[in-house]
Amino acid sequence: MGGATQGTQQGADSGKDGTVSVTVGGVVFDRSKNGSGNSAGALTSATSWTPPPCWYAPKYTPEQLQKEMEPIWDAGSTGYEWDAKQRDRYVNGHPYKDFNKDKAGKGYFWDSFVDEDFPPGWDSCDEQPFWVDQGDPPPADIENAVTPEILAELAYAEIRVPGTKVTLAPAAETKVNLPTWAWLDAADFKPVSVTASVPVIGISATATAEPVALRIQPGTQDAVTYPASGVCEINDGRIGEPYARGKANRTPPCGVRYLRSSGDGTYPLQATVTWKIEWTGTGGAGGDLPDGTFGATQDVVVQEIQAVNR
Repeated sequence: MGGATQGTQQGADSGKDGTVSVTVGGVVFDRSKNGSGNSAGALTSATSWTPPPCWYAPKYTPEQLQKEMEPIWDAGSTGYEWDAKQRDRYVNGHPYKDFNKDKAGKGYFWDSFVDEDFPPGWDSCDEQPFWVDQGDPPPADIENAVTPEILAELAYAEIRVPGTKVTLAPAAETKVNLPTWAWLDAADFKPVSVTASVPVIGISATATAEPVALRIQPGTQDAVTYPASGVCEINDGRIGEPYARGKANRTPPCGVRYLRSSGDGTYPLQATVTWKIEWTGTGGAGGDLPDGTFGATQDVVVQEIQAVNR
């Protein structure tokens, strides 16, 4: 059974304040400050970084481990030699005697949990269940033993941000060489966060995503973006600027100007928001995680300006 991955704990509890906490793999996730809505989605790391495919966390009391192991031994499904080694490890005192029942209430057997979103075979946690006294850190040689930083990485993977369909003006269709203003609803684009914790050992971490820029890709080379880079920085908490009457002669701080009609079709304008990720955790721990991005594509109709001859 080295590194048991079956029986992942999962459940949900709703508190008096409406907060829903979901337990997955020994970790409790508070997603009450997450992005919401049908178009909300997970971030894509701006680098090759990925959250841990597996981790170690408290999983069994002495009695729970006994209940898990003894039916396997009795069935003989893993073979006599393996079963004998396991009995020696957890019953005969090498190193645990009678499943450490004399330490009941003073610690837990830790075991591995696997992120089921990763492809099969990504599980690199192959340690057998090991004991950790309450209040003690896990052994230093155990990789991916749950810590505030590991929790922050797991929380990162649970962050959901609002969809990135931008508001355009003109809205229904735009004209060739007419600047089109683009912006996002400031009420939707504010920091979101997820907190991950392991209550039985009193550690937690919160990963917070804050929008920092919007990148506009017009969907054709026959276009000019505002600014020229196509990247609209956040200004006073706003992404872009809503169009209003009286601004027709101004250059939009965020937008696009198409140089050619889309004909009978449309241009696939892509809007991608970059989110900066920071985390804080138990004991004053904290730091940065790689930026994440989330985008969406929307169709834009561009028509020629019709001249009127008299």
